[in-house]
Amino acid sequence: MPNLAVVGYGKMGKLIDQLAPEYGFTVTARVDVDRPESLDGAEVAVEFSVPSAVVSNVAKVAPLRIPMVVGTTGWLEHLGEVKAMVDKNDSALVWSPNFSVGVAVFTRLVAEAARLLKNEKEYSAWAWEIHHMTKKDAPSGTLLKLVEQMKAAGYERTIDTSSNRAGAHPGTHEIGFDSAADTITLRHTARSREGFARGALKAAQWIIGRKGCHEFSEVLFGG
Repeated sequence: MPNLAVVGYGKMGKLIDQLAPEYGFTVTARVDVDRPESLDGAEVAVEFSVPSAVVSNVAKVAPLRIPMVVGTTGWLEHLGEVKAMVDKNDSALVWSPNFSVGVAVFTRLVAEAARLLKNEKEYSAWAWEIHHMTKKDAPSGTLLKLVEQMKAAGYERTIDTSSNRAGAHPGTHEIGFDSAADTITLRHTARSREGFARGALKAAQWIIGRKGCHEFSEVLFGG
């Protein structure tokens, strides 16, 4: 059973710890601000911390050449710096704004809808999400990725984007296309954090033995 380090021991870190044996891992380190444990012996690390800690966490793990899965959101303005650290140390990393398998499939469906409607001028589009009130980034990284994929698919018209923060909502993302004739609505709703944890553990299985930076979509769909 490969040894797994959990970096960041909040709600997600504890969930990763709980589910890790189902994926064949033995948790050998649980690292947090008040838990400075050694990473010696770890064969892969899963990181769920806070946006401000991601770069420093990668800076600590990459020189050890421990493959890493980063599940924290809200840090992607530093992606270039993180990739450079991973490449410099000949290490490996999987990143994503969302490690839900359902969201990965949802993203492909959204991109295909955008492609099919890119030349249908009567349809305008919106993108909306809601998360719990403690989520740091708004709009979510997932919503921004969805909009990015719509544009990459050729949808060049305005996409009205909005977000809400309230209560303990684990996350809903909605993409819609509206015309005078009809409305098309695509929605993904997370029921709990478990889907994110399971996706991250799937990525941790995949990244062992690989090099370089990869997106979660490569884990699921290849290429």
